[in-house]
Amino acid sequence: MMTKKDLPLRQLLKLRNSWIAWVVFLVSVVATVLLWQVSIRLVEDRTEARFRTQSLQLKTAIEERLLNYEQVLAGSAGLFAVTGKVTRDQWKEYVDNVDINRYYPGIEGIGFVERIGVREMADHIASVRAEGLYNYLVKPLGTGPYYYPMVYLEPGTERNRKALGYDAFSDPIHRTAMEQARDDAIPTVTGKVVLVQESVAEDQAGFLMYYPVFQGGEIPEIRAERRMMLAGYVFSAFRMNNLIDGIVGLISPFLDVRIYDSGVVARDTLMYGSNLGSLDNEFSFEMSQTIRHGGREWLLQTRSTPAFDYLAADPRPPIVLGSGLAISLLLWLFVLALIRSRLIAQVSAGRYRAITEGAANVTLVMDRRGRPLYASPSSRDILGFDPDKVEALEFEKLVHMDDWSHLQRGFEESMASPGKQMPVVRARVRDADGQWRDMEGTFTAMLSVPGVNGVVLSLRDLTQLKAAQSELHRLAFYDPLTGLANRQLFRDRLNHVVRRSRRSGEAAALMFLDLDGFKRINDTLGHDAGDELLRQVAQWLEGCVREEDSVARLGGDEFVVLLSRISGSEAAGKVAENILRRLCQRIRLNDHEVGVTVSIGITMIPHDSEDAGALMKYADLAMYRAKELGRNTYQFFTPAMNIQAARRLLQQEELATALDGDRFVLHYQPKVDLATQRVIGVEAFLRWHHPEKGLVSAQQFITLAEETGLIIRLGELALRQACIQVQALERAGFESLKMAVNFSVRQLTDSGFLDMIRRVITETGVSPERLELEMPAELLNEDPRMLRELLVSLNDLGVCLILDDFGTGSCSLVALQQLPLDVIKIDHRFIRDIPYNVSATDVASAVIALAHKLHLTVVAEGVETLQQLTFLKSAGCAQCQGNLFSYPLDEDALIGFLIRQYEKPLIS
Repeated sequence: MMTKKDLPLRQLLKLRNSWIAWVVFLVSVVATVLLWQVSIRLVEDRTEARFRTQSLQLKTAIEERLLNYEQVLAGSAGLFAVTGKVTRDQWKEYVDNVDINRYYPGIEGIGFVERIGVREMADHIASVRAEGLYNYLVKPLGTGPYYYPMVYLEPGTERNRKALGYDAFSDPIHRTAMEQARDDAIPTVTGKVVLVQESVAEDQAGFLMYYPVFQGGEIPEIRAERRMMLAGYVFSAFRMNNLIDGIVGLISPFLDVRIYDSGVVARDTLMYGSNLGSLDNEFSFEMSQTIRHGGREWLLQTRSTPAFDYLAADPRPPIVLGSGLAISLLLWLFVLALIRSRLIAQVSAGRYRAITEGAANVTLVMDRRGRPLYASPSSRDILGFDPDKVEALEFEKLVHMDDWSHLQRGFEESMASPGKQMPVVRARVRDADGQWRDMEGTFTAMLSVPGVNGVVLSLRDLTQLKAAQSELHRLAFYDPLTGLANRQLFRDRLNHVVRRSRRSGEAAALMFLDLDGFKRINDTLGHDAGDELLRQVAQWLEGCVREEDSVARLGGDEFVVLLSRISGSEAAGKVAENILRRLCQRIRLNDHEVGVTVSIGITMIPHDSEDAGALMKYADLAMYRAKELGRNTYQFFTPAMNIQAARRLLQQEELATALDGDRFVLHYQPKVDLATQRVIGVEAFLRWHHPEKGLVSAQQFITLAEETGLIIRLGELALRQACIQVQALERAGFESLKMAVNFSVRQLTDSGFLDMIRRVITETGVSPERLELEMPAELLNEDPRMLRELLVSLNDLGVCLILDDFGTGSCSLVALQQLPLDVIKIDHRFIRDIPYNVSATDVASAVIALAHKLHLTVVAEGVETLQQLTFLKSAGCAQCQGNLFSYPLDEDALIGFLIRQYEKPLIS
């Protein structure tokens, strides 16, 4: 409610009275805006300079690394010059001594390509097989007169062994580089290639560096002599992501980096992409540089990302703007205050004037000798004493002996300063029940004040307040379930350790722990069992660290351990190993015995970062890497994990966007009956129309879809499109063809899977007998009761049940006999080695014989050669599919293929 005293203020705010204040305000605002614009320009210039510096450093680092790898090849070529003939064991020993995994990251392997004449081929193959490579073949076979197979390639990993025998000279890209290296006698880099040893699911560009080796070790002067005297090449195979990720993560982790071959910006020439840019391809700065090495030119293109812009952001422009506006407002208020100072003073005095009296106070009045004369009625409720009998109390005996001197000193000081309130004094006072109560009070000498005539002691009871503060502290900083520090308290401790490490240089370590399979325990045994497990894990963890270290629970099954002082990463690894041993055991919960394992991510302080938030993120990334490597292990953080995490997040966003934008299609591979040589069905393969990569196969995104949960929606989309295609085939006259659709374990064990199958069949109107559901063999490792109920329900619908990838992993024969399966598919990894690998032919024959005994139909997938087909026919295999008959086709090409196959047999 407004009073008459407010009228002068309203009057003063009128323009004729306050125009000076408004002029001062406007001038201040204009000056603020000008300074704000200047600060923005300074920040932009500094950010651009930082961007250019990182881009130039990145180019220099890449060139230095390529030069180092060229020197490694030169040393390898020198080995031939020194020894003449290098054996396989000598080559392995040399590469092991080079230790490329430690000193030369990005090299897939170092090998030797030998020039072999047509007449020397048989002896060459026999000699290599005699060295233990029984499946060695030179491939592909051309017309000669010389072949250049990869004879040595170390380290001898399973991936590298795939490349042995490959004639690189048969590929135009390799041949161009090899001819230039031979003619010019210099190391030469190939164009963009996909390494022979790459697996199907990997989408990574690569290149090779060739160094010529001449007979006799000397380089001939004439080009014609070089061609005649060429003995072969030493080479290095590189995977671009492995080569560049570490450099980018160390120098420019927040720049979007792309490298194009031959200096041409195109999807086909893209050698490397960190994929850190926004989906809208927006950036603030861009820089292009040329890297020349080994006869090739690479275009290095760097762009700023939203993360780079965020980290480069400077708070000073908004501070300048905010401060200027605040100062302008303060000047305006100051001028108004000069006009109406009296009213402002009255208002300010009224706002901050308050008089309160604590309800929990005990007031005592004492004479000059300190004897109590009066006690307030509240003393009965607080201390339990009768205020009427206060004169009989011996006050000194009620106060704790350690606190009496403080009270006595306060009393004497008040006597020396009459009328002045003394500083607060704390003391423990015994109540009528003999319990000590924490109290605080002040003395005020009022000896000359009528009605008081004494020294007033006002005591406030702090007992309940302290208890409440202690409980609030426990709730605020400790986990109520385990009693460990919670996230807030742990963050404070982490900040303290980071600051101390920054000052002293002492190392510390942060560990991020996550229980493996905790959700399964929670879901199957209940939350009470899960809580008991968490409490037990908390006790185990506290027993694995020192008193000065910290253990905290962040929530769920996530724990963190902070090693406040440690000698180095080796000591941190030993603590992690101790934790793994301590936690890797079985515990009884609700009459069930369950196993416990944990995955641990470790980051070092201050080596990895001096920011608490970044350290938590790095440890989390390392923990997820440990889970990817099989769980029950630990991993240290590396800069490349930042790139991988950013790339993975972008891939998740792309996958979700593609699903919302309906960018997925099905391709179909025909399945042939060997008795009639006719197509009896097709298998549907999911493909992603990627805006940059083109048509992407399911192997490259299915794992990511399972981790993000998008696999459920993808499965329904694929089944629905397959059902629609079945009806389209019926209308085209192919009424007997069956449609096979693949499902993963994650989809099949989803609670809504059976309802989804029924719903799609009902909505599309497809006949269930036309559908075949392909399930991976690893499904047999799931709960037998749940699995049987699911498969029986699917069998009752009338769909055909196919067990895919048979022969891989563990597979229960009892389950095969008891479950309502119709078909098993032999895994393509057994088919591809037929007839060259005796073990593969034996396994395939055994699987076909076993299926016949169980009255199951056998399908062989991945058939690519006539020799494989001939063997499968003789072994009694009923059906086949593979590239020998047809590659996966889109719906239009499928119709054309089916029409042609009815006109003539598939295999003549």
